[in-house]
Amino acid sequence: MSVKYAVLGLLHHRDMHGYEIKNLIESEFGSMWTVNFGQIYTSLKTLVSEGCVVLTEVVASEVGAPHKKLYSLTDKGRVEFKKWLKSSPEKPVLLRDPFMTRFIFFGFGDKEDACKLIDEQIQRSEHSLARRKTTIRTWKNRGFYSYMARELGVSRIEVYVQWLYKVRAMLDKQK
Repeated sequence: MSVKYAVLGLLHHRDMHGYEIKNLIESEFGSMWTVNFGQIYTSLKTLVSEGCVVLTEVVASEVGAPHKKLYSLTDKGRVEFKKWLKSSPEKPVLLRDPFMTRFIFFGFGDKEDACKLIDEQIQRSEHSLARRKTTIRTWKNRGFYSYMARELGVSRIEVYVQWLYKVRAMLDKQK
């Protein structure tokens, strides 16, 4: 998914600042996708030039911080988004997971180091899972599809944590 359409989709909810858009993308799609501020602001600039989004307000910020710009979706942006929504999805993006890249090569390293990293991954994943489970109820008011996508994220993390525990138990049984 391109940042452009995530921004257009989120602006259907309400007018937002770039910082707010980034935080929502990471909370809505966090299990599948991360994005940086450069991508958000480049997309917003492009969307404004295309007439899909308008800058509605600039609010002064704290000393030294950039001004907050509030963006709104235009009718043209709604039409563009609906066209995208009807189109066939692009080829899925594979997740790039630095832990899994290391995991594949753990056999060339020390078992104790591998176990330590697996334990750290379990901790991080359980923390993420607990946070998502705590907030999932609030997602029901965001609509059926947002809620179900959030539920899928929770399920993926649960399966991943189960797998990590299985790997850890198997390593403990090895001499």
